[in-house]
Amino acid sequence: MTQHGYKQFCPLSMAAEVLCTRWTMVLLRELVAGSTRFNDLRRGVPKMSPTLLSQRLKELELAGIIERKEVPGEKGIFEYRLTEAGRDLRPVVEAMGFWGQKWVESRLSLKNLDPSLLMWDMRRNLNPSPLPEGRTVIQFLYQELPASKRSWWLIVEKHGEVDLCWYDPGFDVDLYVSTDLHTMTAIWMGLITVEKAGAKVALTGDQDIARKMQTWLGLSPFAIEPKRAA
Repeated sequence: MTQHGYKQFCPLSMAAEVLCTRWTMVLLRELVAGSTRFNDLRRGVPKMSPTLLSQRLKELELAGIIERKEVPGEKGIFEYRLTEAGRDLRPVVEAMGFWGQKWVESRLSLKNLDPSLLMWDMRRNLNPSPLPEGRTVIQFLYQELPASKRSWWLIVEKHGEVDLCWYDPGFDVDLYVSTDLHTMTAIWMGLITVEKAGAKVALTGDQDIARKMQTWLGLSPFAIEPKRAA
């Protein structure tokens, strides 16, 4: 994985040579979370170049952490699946995430705002149980962002998939959520609740869906960890 390495027989140093190259742990977070296709992985690491993503995937495959397989019935389409060694990294990834949630200062985390990553993670972790039967469409509006990044739509099928659109899907919207990216990121990270955000979050539309927002909203899997750092 690296040309030089630590040149130590210690298992920790050997593992670090494999796992501690730039973007590798973040990419593993996406794989552990269930993303398998190249474009889905890109959406989870939007600031990683496609070239570097391809390189890291090849390195993880050579290390025996993932395997690349063609999707049956879809010629030329491949998925990246964790091997037994890769699945064994889940507690390592989770431990690092919980450590960061607990000990990294909130103001440092909230400097790294990214609407596409936030909405992708919200889509992945959304809980459809409190929502009505059938289709629910929720539009998020980040008023301070440029037009190309301002509007996002979550399309929730009660017993199906949750889709994310960055263009108008053409469905009637059940709930509009108007806020700023900083506030929504803080809610997603579990630093504040929808209720405590108060007037910073304006909810327009179905009031039952609005009242249950904290319940259906897809929070970070690390949000349950109480902050120790300010």
